Formats: sequence, C-alpha cells, structure tokens
Amino acid sequence: MSERAFDLTGIDLHYGFVKALDGVDFHVEQGEVVAMLGDNGAGKSTLMKVMSGAHRPTSGHIAVHGREVHFHSPHDAAAAGVQMVYQDLALVEAQDIATNLNLGREPLRKGPLGWLGFVDRKAMREESDRELDLLGVRTAPMHRPVEMLSGGQRQVIAIARSAVRVTGESNGILLLDEPTAALGYEQTRLVEGLIRTMAGRGIAVVLVTHNLPLAFEVSHRIVVLNRGRKVADIPTADTENDHVVGWITGSRPSMFASA
Repeated sequence: MSERAFDLTGIDLHYGFVKALDGVDFHVEQGEVVAMLGDNGAGKSTLMKVMSGAHRPTSGHIAVHGREVHFHSPHDAAAAGVQMVYQDLALVEAQDIATNLNLGREPLRKGPLGWLGFVDRKAMREESDRELDLLGVRTAPMHRPVEMLSGGQRQVIAIARSAVRVTGESNGILLLDEPTAALGYEQTRLVEGLIRTMAGRGIAVVLVTHNLPLAFEVSHRIVVLNRGRKVADIPTADTENDHVVGWITGSRPSMFASA
C-alpha cells in the first residue's frame, strides 16, 4: 500500500448555518480497507455522499490517484473510478444474477439483432462467471433470479457488481455503506471474504459500519468521526475496542489538537 487512491483534504460542508463536516482530512490507499466509524449524526453518511459525488463540499479538495477532481454528480465519481454500494443494494430482484451484474453495460448480440438492441445473454453469463471467478465469489448459477438468493448472496452480488467496475489498470475505490447490517454470521463471513479479496486485488475500500467486530476483522485502518470532525485515524492493529468506543461516544479525547 503505497499510493493514495483517494485523498480528501479540508472537507467542509454546510447546510445553512449547520456545519455537517468541519475540515475533514481522509484518505485510503490502493489495496487498503479503511473502516469509517461514528455514532448517528457523526458525519459518516455526509462524507460518503461527498466521496460518491452526491453532495458537493462547501470547501476542500478531492484527488483520485493524485489528480484533483471535482464531482458534480455520482456519474462524475463513477467515471473517476469511485463506486458506491448503498444499503438498499439497487438490485432488480426479478432478473437473474448475470443481468444484475451487467446493468447498464449489457453486451449486445452481433449483427442486425445487436443493432436492434438484443442482449447476448450467453456472453453475459460467461463474462459474469469469469468476473466472479476473479473475485473468488461463488454464489449461485448465473440464471437464478436475485429474489431467490439469501440476504448474504444479494449483498455479495451488489458488491461484486461495483467491484468489477473499479478493477482495471488503475484500480478504483469502492464505498460500502453498512454491508452487513441485516446479515447473520455466515452471510457476514461471505462479505468479509469478498472485502479481503477486493483489497488483495488492489481496490481501495471504504467501509462504513456500526459492526465493530467487522471493522477490526477486515480493516487496515480505522477513522472515527464525531460531530462532523475527524477525531481518530489509526492503524487497526494499534488500537482496541474500548478506545474506538471512547472516540465514537466522545468520552476519549480526539487524537488531533484542533478537534
């Protein structure tokens, strides 16, 4: 982990007289998993919306792989290699796995049928198989409708869909919003394994979660927000559960003198 894939500096965001984010610095390196923690209202969701292009900061700078960028929409963020996986997953439940993995980039058949917009379903399923193999994911046959999958399998499909879109010569950034919020133990383990695999392939992962065991299990570094400010930024191996809880609740002093 040597290159900063995503670098945000001095991020402020105001809603009228309310300061939702106050001078937040945040970065994630290529192949790194950063857990972003904090209580409700700490600023996690707001910062993720800035990262994904849904909100524009009042001030501050954003750089992707060292190049300054200005996101005016989620489309701009996606074009720069930033993909967000929301809690609602945005899957089409009546469609099969292959179709969900290829939403918006469906391969067309060759010749006149392709000109008319006919999808090459065989090619789509074969390509989906290859992509999931690269991620080490095995869920269910490509033709199975998403509505027949377990909660963990659906989450894996949603994450994998974004992961294959940020994998390339310049690996992108994957933002995960509470990926295990409604999952049981075994399903959570599926997601944990996928997060590790993605980081191993060079994808930078930002994980927002209230699940502290998950954060300690998969992250390289933990960042804690409290009332719109960053109060901790520390390698996961150098901290412990009680310290993190203290930063989240405010009972432990900030690591930064100005916060």
